[in-house]
Amino acid sequence: MTATSAPTTAIIVVAAGSGTRLGAGAPKALVDLDGRTVLRHALDGVFAAAPMQVVVVAPAGHEDAVRAELAAAAGDRHAPTTVVTGGSTRQRSVAAGLAALDPGIRAVLVHDAARALTPAAQIDAVAAAVTDEAGVIPALDVVDTLKRVDGDAVVAAVDRSVLAAAQTPQGFPRAALEAAYALAADSGQEHTDDAALFAVAGGTVRRIPGSERAFKITTPADLERARTLLGGVAAPAPFRVGVGTDAHAFGGEGNLWLAGLEWPGEQPLSGHSDGDAVAHAIVDALLAAAGLGDIGEHFGTAHPEYAGAHADVFLARTARLLQEAGFAIGNVSVQFQGERPRFSARRAEAEAVLSRALGGASVTVSATTTDGLGFTGRGEGIAVTAVALIVPAGAPGSLVR
Repeated sequence: MTATSAPTTAIIVVAAGSGTRLGAGAPKALVDLDGRTVLRHALDGVFAAAPMQVVVVAPAGHEDAVRAELAAAAGDRHAPTTVVTGGSTRQRSVAAGLAALDPGIRAVLVHDAARALTPAAQIDAVAAAVTDEAGVIPALDVVDTLKRVDGDAVVAAVDRSVLAAAQTPQGFPRAALEAAYALAADSGQEHTDDAALFAVAGGTVRRIPGSERAFKITTPADLERARTLLGGVAAPAPFRVGVGTDAHAFGGEGNLWLAGLEWPGEQPLSGHSDGDAVAHAIVDALLAAAGLGDIGEHFGTAHPEYAGAHADVFLARTARLLQEAGFAIGNVSVQFQGERPRFSARRAEAEAVLSRALGGASVTVSATTTDGLGFTGRGEGIAVTAVALIVPAGAPGSLVR
């Protein structure tokens, strides 16, 4: 590579973490995902982006393994590559990477290998957004309700509109980042990410949109999510099935809401939201299939914003949760037991409403009675059972892509 074609941007891939919380018995970057390691996937994204100098910070004692991964990912590309040994903290590891930069580098990206599925487009977008005056981070809007807590006591709500979930790579002008690291070393300060370190030194940091695929592999659940997205050897079966049940008693004022429809003149079901037992059973079935908890965890009384909410809100949010976890909805089958309302005349309408709320997934609903047996037979309430089939989105063998 000639001097005229030498890159002016470098990316430091931080792969020195021990992965203690992952519990895999090996450094996180060298854990297998689908026959390729976490680091290899991260590097595949790096080399699919625009050419730049690549510096990988390796866990001490594993430098040879990291060099082999770097060589395999680089292939016949002629980008300058380097492996350095990491320090006792992330900050010291990045500092080691900075010391290995070529003289002509003007912009530096710092990337966590643990964000192994980060798209190359995100790396390119960060590199393009760095200026001489400002750094840049990719970030996602915070969608969950956040609370400030003191031990197990909830103290107050947090305004999520002013928050963002930071990802990597984070990009900076080289000279300013090196100065910020020097200042941090002199003061003995430790920061959780480079944007914080850069800002403390007086630097300006801007944000650009991040990617759902750029999540950080930290826990065994994260590891399974990555494997599922890849359709790898350790991924779950090509499809997963979940069962959800719900029951509500009649009570309260207003009209009944059931299967996403309002039923004028019918007594409502009691509940935290609108009491729509059909929608609630669907939510539980989908969450169970994806291993994402249950309706109480995501929509229960600890989430007052869902008080009085209707089926479309619950189902659309659940569909997003599954999409973020790497799943597509195949179909949902629901049956409710009750003496009323008379359902058959509105079946097609209900199925269309529920399907639309789930982004077009197939939904079928049936109704039956219990010949006067039990609380449903006595007309005291409604019981519902739902079965949901989901598949890894885009994975080999998927029914839905």
